[in-house]
Amino acid sequence: MHNAPKPNIEDLPTKAQLRRSSIIAGIGAVFIGVCVYLPAEHGTDPTGVGNILGLTEMGEIKQQLAAEAAADGALHGGDESSSLMNDIFVLFVGAAQAQEAWQDEITFTLAPGDSTEIKATMEEGATLTYAWSSTGGRVNFDLHAHSGGDAVTYEKGRGQTSGEGSFQTPFAGDHGWFWRNRDNADVTVTLQLRGDYSEIVRSE
Repeated sequence: MHNAPKPNIEDLPTKAQLRRSSIIAGIGAVFIGVCVYLPAEHGTDPTGVGNILGLTEMGEIKQQLAAEAAADGALHGGDESSSLMNDIFVLFVGAAQAQEAWQDEITFTLAPGDSTEIKATMEEGATLTYAWSSTGGRVNFDLHAHSGGDAVTYEKGRGQTSGEGSFQTPFAGDHGWFWRNRDNADVTVTLQLRGDYSEIVRSE
């Protein structure tokens, strides 16, 4: 049996060193909480770092999804949850998709109260991939299609500043967005598209 050697007093950290290490660890924890956790989980970005890293938007989406899940759970007893790791994965997948070439990029400005429709003419079973963002404010939108007796709603949003995704058409026709500016200032929207469509149709 061997006894461990007794450490020398001079080799042990001093109280000042321990206090400094504790302060540094505390500052690091506060930094992570304020710059990463608050933006990613609650959409709150007091430092602006979360916006630069793309975490604030992720937190805003998470809060909206949580509110929708709570409302849905109250009506149907459902339960919906999301994790930070899943959100980060979606964020990186979206960034990778954005690096691919877009077929069309459309930019338009809506004055307060104004609306417009932008749709892609597509055949049944075709796929459209999209990404959009707004500057100057938020917009309401309805991503849908109708043709003859057929109708479908892909997605709706209120007070949004960005979105991305893809969908496959259940029938032939014009598939796309109705946009409206409910803010008090002009809002400029940039929409990027790629997919199996023959033309882009816009109507005021």
